[in-house]
Amino acid sequence: MGDRDEAMIEALRRAYEAFNRGNYDAVLELARPDIQYTRTGVEAPLTGTEALRAWMEPDAFDRQQTDPLSFEVNGSKVLVRQRFSARGAESGIELDVNSWAVFTLDEDGLVARAEMYLRHEEAEARKAAGLSPASRPST
Repeated sequence: MGDRDEAMIEALRRAYEAFNRGNYDAVLELARPDIQYTRTGVEAPLTGTEALRAWMEPDAFDRQQTDPLSFEVNGSKVLVRQRFSARGAESGIELDVNSWAVFTLDEDGLVARAEMYLRHEEAEARKAAGLSPASRPST
């Protein structure tokens, strides 16, 4: 793995850690101002850091955390297998869901695009990252 690959993974690790601390401003420091964020099951992506900031603010959860489980780099794209856990603010229902994310970083190491996929959409996530189904996690 090259220096750029390691730098991209480290930037994403910092973003996950900041998100889990509720420091959404620190997350957005690692994103381009015109970031495109595509959510699972929603046709229109969120555009820009202001829209992404509003989406990150918890409203239905009194606790939320996303942890990266593995990273695979392909050029400017990083496929992340991740685990999201949360507790409903009103219901108290516990969520524990594995899923996929594909991040596209620009030449400055900022996230230009983020795409989310459900666990059963691994093939689609791998395709979006330009990876073959037979690839294995690098870290």
